[in-house]
Amino acid sequence: MEQLRGTPLPAELTRTALRTLRPRDAGGIYAHPRPELARLTDRGVLHRVARGYYIVVPQEQVGRSWLPGLEAAAAGIASTIYGADRALVMGVSAARLHGVIPRALATAVVAVPRQHKPIPLLDRSATVLFVQRDTAALDAERIDTPLGGTLVTTPEQTVLDLARRPRLGNADAEVPTAVAALHHRCDHDRLEDLATKQRMVASLRRAEIWAGVSP
Repeated sequence: MEQLRGTPLPAELTRTALRTLRPRDAGGIYAHPRPELARLTDRGVLHRVARGYYIVVPQEQVGRSWLPGLEAAAAGIASTIYGADRALVMGVSAARLHGVIPRALATAVVAVPRQHKPIPLLDRSATVLFVQRDTAALDAERIDTPLGGTLVTTPEQTVLDLARRPRLGNADAEVPTAVAALHHRCDHDRLEDLATKQRMVASLRRAEIWAGVSP
């Protein structure tokens, strides 16, 4: 067991995707996982982020006021449901992780292979929104977060997704500026290729208008 400020924490709990787990994930460790996870939460070793979802608090943050980033927390929740390789941060949340939306948002958007109802968070006024997509077909890269690495749509994929559904995630006022900033980072041949393969050429043309470039 890993020792966190006097509270023993099974090492298996620290190895979950993005340090996020559900009571069922601790069923092989504890005979009665729910009260044990509640005890660890009371000790400050776990953080209850949503109903039925817990995040292992980084050791250096135990005993302090700590809040995981919204996008990383959403990725962790989605990864516990679908697996780390089948949940991708997308849309405005990907834009946040790419650094082109500085404002903290109240909705996190994650692409998943099967639909799931939104999950409200308990530690803030925010919601995780799941979007059913063919995640294997999306262009993605791995980005490090304080909770660990997570799959995030690439700048090219994010530009197309934002232009196609600018209101998804309730941050549409920031979307044109975010798209313009990301567009200048993109490999434009790759962007054209993705738009053609995914039948999102109209979205690309909208993005080009926002970026102030000619097709």
